[in-house]
Amino acid sequence: MMTEWLYKDTEFKLNEDSNPKDVYGFVYLITNLVTGQMYVGKKWFWKTKTLPITKTRKRRKKLLVESDWKTYYGSNDRLNADVEKLGAENFKREILHLCKSKGDCSYMEAKEQFERDVRLTETYYNGIIAC
Repeated sequence: MMTEWLYKDTEFKLNEDSNPKDVYGFVYLITNLVTGQMYVGKKWFWKTKTLPITKTRKRRKKLLVESDWKTYYGSNDRLNADVEKLGAENFKREILHLCKSKGDCSYMEAKEQFERDVRLTETYYNGIIAC
């Protein structure tokens, strides 16, 4: 059973008419409810999809489509192994910040990681801080 994303202690849903200019991505905290370990990361709500060239279309067309954010649990191998082993119901997924651009997401992710000292404690799954 997959756990939903929470934002300010409420289940988060992306509006049907959400615009990438209004909210492009988010910074999140995933907590292992069994061990207490946490992971801070970022995820885009949108990704680019390129349509192939066809007989009627000479050029490729790029579209923004919704990403896999609803089922996402992070890019960390240890975290994903724990989700697989313990089950998704043993993890809490929280959105810390909604961001309007990739740059905002990157900044807020790094800010959260530095403020939480994710590299200086075993409490976090984070292996690197990408700046």
